[in-house]
Amino acid sequence: MGESAQEGQGIFASLRCLVQTLIAIGQNRLELLLVEAQEERWRLFEAILLVGVVLILALMTLMVVTVTIVIVCMRNNRLDVVVGVALLYLLATVVGAWRLRVRLKNWIPFAATLAELKKDKSCLEEKS
Repeated sequence: MGESAQEGQGIFASLRCLVQTLIAIGQNRLELLLVEAQEERWRLFEAILLVGVVLILALMTLMVVTVTIVIVCMRNNRLDVVVGVALLYLLATVVGAWRLRVRLKNWIPFAATLAELKKDKSCLEEKS
């Protein structure tokens, strides 16, 4: 009778240890997720701010370049020059939009958290 009582306590102790370990792993993964969420928020803010600055500077540059080209070519086929510059801008816009789409399509937020969860899953599958 004493032996079965010890086995019962041993099983409960093992289960308690297992539950504590699972809670610690869950807490660790949640903390990692929160840290990554904060980092992603700052990266997104910096990216949006940088995009805004770059867009403003690019538009100012394009305006000056366009006006300069039109003034230089004022006597010779001014309309052809304006249409050519507009087509060049259109091509650049299409290429930029395509690159942005590819980048956003391949963006994986919370990559470290997902990698850790996959490691945990494979580790648990190996032990079962």
